[in-house]
Amino acid sequence: MGLLDGLLGELMGSYLGGSQQRSPFGSGSQMQGGNMLLQIALMMLQQNGGLEGVLGKFRQGGLAQQADSWVGTGKNMDVSGDQVQEVFGPSTMGDLASKLGMPTGQAGSVMAQILPELINQLTPQGQMPENSNQSISDELSKLANSARDMAG
Repeated sequence: MGLLDGLLGELMGSYLGGSQQRSPFGSGSQMQGGNMLLQIALMMLQQNGGLEGVLGKFRQGGLAQQADSWVGTGKNMDVSGDQVQEVFGPSTMGDLASKLGMPTGQAGSVMAQILPELINQLTPQGQMPENSNQSISDELSKLANSARDMAG
């Protein structure tokens, strides 16, 4: 899958804890659940102005240091689920929670884990690529194709 392979593996380890017990994805496999999570996170980026739009939202929300750390080459600073909810607002987070089949607070926490690493992966060499919106579209296509391959 390329760019997001490492992120998907990391998600499976940290968020799902290697166990299906509390997976919000029902009977699907962890990999499919992770793909769905990545697809939703990428769509969230796309629907909020791409990388620049999302980073701008975090900066306007008083989280410029955190946002800049995700783009930079150093360690990614953490954000809380509450901070993510404040940045994106109740409507976006409600939609996201509905797609994930979980409470809004939990959806915020999930995105707080995913977004820093996702943005980090999409900004190699610590800078915004010129084609960042195309990269998001490309990765969404790859995830959709791999989900079809798994289902077929």
